[in-house]
Amino acid sequence: MSIDLAVASHYSRGDLLDRLNAALAADGVDPSKLTIDALAPYDQFHGRGMEATVELADLMPVRAGDLLLDIGSGIGGPARYLAHRFGCRVTGIDLTPEFCGVARDLTARLGLSDRVRFEVANALTLPFADATFDGAYTINVSMNIADKGAFHREIARVLKPGGWVVLAEIAKGSGAALDFPTPWARSAETSFLATADDTARSLAAAGLTVIEMHETRDKAMAYGLRARAMVDRGEPPPHRAVQLIHGGIAKDAMANSSKAQADGRLVPIEILARKH
Repeated sequence: MSIDLAVASHYSRGDLLDRLNAALAADGVDPSKLTIDALAPYDQFHGRGMEATVELADLMPVRAGDLLLDIGSGIGGPARYLAHRFGCRVTGIDLTPEFCGVARDLTARLGLSDRVRFEVANALTLPFADATFDGAYTINVSMNIADKGAFHREIARVLKPGGWVVLAEIAKGSGAALDFPTPWARSAETSFLATADDTARSLAAAGLTVIEMHETRDKAMAYGLRARAMVDRGEPPPHRAVQLIHGGIAKDAMANSSKAQADGRLVPIEILARKH
């Protein structure tokens, strides 16, 4: 099995839209009358969910009418949030066909199809002309990409001069090897972590100047404590996307990731960079 197929297979179990509609109905949400807030526990498929999406949006120098690229767009939560918040346009790409299909369906139900679209594509061979986008972002995607240099060069290629990119990812820390599964990989076969310093060097080599880079480990740990407290009170956790996507392996995947962040083997980071 190719790496691309293995990555896509990790995220796709089939019947995702039916499972999502059932989860929403169980929450008391009419799936035909969706809102961005109602979808947030499920369509923000990354650490800290909507909290992190809002934080990343605050980093983005977005103007109304800008065209943004979402690399690894999942089922489209961040793209829809940004289009709604800023009045921009967003094109999302993802390796997983089922994700793109569900993203299109949800976007249509929210009335955002005129500003947000999705297509199946590979981040290393983006199907866009040079200097197409005003800005780009990627959220917890690079862990599935071995060739970070090619990844960053493709981002730089499709950005306009002066364009920006925001990256949120899980960086390699120190210590023992990871335990699997994790939310992004069932085994080490599809997990490719880089240190924060290596990421910064790769971005610079691609012609992208790092403006800001910071760790978010403390925020991630605090979020986890709040989520566990909610569950202990009998409330649903604020972030339910991993359970929705991964089903039976979700509990172990989240536990392995949380433990590795706590002991420093994983370091969540956020970066803002600009094209020279």
